[in-house]
Amino acid sequence: MPEPLFGLKHIFGIGHMTRQQIESLVNMGDDFIDLNTRDLRKASTLKGKTVINLFFENSTRTRTSFEIAGKRLSADVINISASTSATKKGESLLDTGQTLAAMNPHVLVIRHSVAGTCEFLSEYLKNTALINAGDGSHEHPTQILTDLLTLKRSVGDIQGKTMTIVGDITNSRVARSHMLAAKIMGYKVRIVAPKTLLPSQVERYGCEVFYNFDEALQGTDILYMLRVQTERMTTNCYFPSVREYHEAYGLNRKRLKAAGDHCMVMHPGPMNRGVEISSDVADSMESLVLKQVEHGVAVRMAALTALCGGGEPS
Repeated sequence: MPEPLFGLKHIFGIGHMTRQQIESLVNMGDDFIDLNTRDLRKASTLKGKTVINLFFENSTRTRTSFEIAGKRLSADVINISASTSATKKGESLLDTGQTLAAMNPHVLVIRHSVAGTCEFLSEYLKNTALINAGDGSHEHPTQILTDLLTLKRSVGDIQGKTMTIVGDITNSRVARSHMLAAKIMGYKVRIVAPKTLLPSQVERYGCEVFYNFDEALQGTDILYMLRVQTERMTTNCYFPSVREYHEAYGLNRKRLKAAGDHCMVMHPGPMNRGVEISSDVADSMESLVLKQVEHGVAVRMAALTALCGGGEPS
C-alpha cells in the first residue's frame, strides 16, 4: 500500500493535525471541486481501493458525502449502519472493527457516539487507515476542513477573522473542533449560549464567551449556528421553550444586519428552521450552508486520497 500523504496515517481530529496538514487537505479539496462540477464526475485516483463507512449514528450529509467521494474516485465503497451490523446481536465494537479489518479495506470511516473510538480501534487495526466522521461530543475533523475550504473560497484568508458560534456548545463536536482549529489557523472564536448549554471551563480553549447573542454580533465575520441536540440531552430543562430560545439565540435578519454587511452565515446541518435560524437567513445570499455541503464531498475526496497515498485529481 502506498505511503499516506502529508504524514497522515489516520484522521482522528483537528487537535492531532498541524497547520501544514490542514492546509494541504483544504488545498487538495479545492482541487477536487472542479472534478465535482464537470460532466463526467469520475477519476481513477482510488481505483482498486476499498472504503468502508461504518456509522453507528444517523447521518445524511457526512455519510452520503463520504460515499460519493469514494465512488467519484473509483473506490469500492461499502456502507454499514449500526442497525444492520452484528453489534445488534451483541458483538463488541472491537470485534466488529477487527472483522472488517480482516477483509483488508484501505480506509474505515467511523461515526460513533463514544469519544475516542477511532483512537481505540487504531491500537488493534494496524493495517487500516481510520477516519473519524464524528465521535460523540469530541471532534468532527472533516466538517472543520469543509468549513475552512468554504471560507477560503468565500472570504479568503481566515487569519484574524472572528467566528461566532451560537447554540448547543456542550454537545457539539463541531464547536470543539473549531475551537481547536482556531488556535492552529489563527482565527478567533466567540461562543454564545445559555449557561445550561456551555461545557465547564470552555474558556480554556482561548475563546470569548457571551451569554447575550446581541452583544457578540459587532466585529463578527462568520456567524456559525448550531442546532440544539435534544437526542443527547437527558432532560428538557436546558431552556424554557423553543420560542424563548429562538428569541434569545436564534439568528434572524435583524441580527445578521447588526453583524454587518460582510458577515457570512454557516451551519453544519441539519438545520432546525425557526429554532436556531430563520428561513430568510438560511436561504439568504449570506448563507454558505449549501456550499458547505458541496465542499464536503471535495474535502472527503481529499481525506480518502491522502490516506490511500493517491495522486492529484485527474
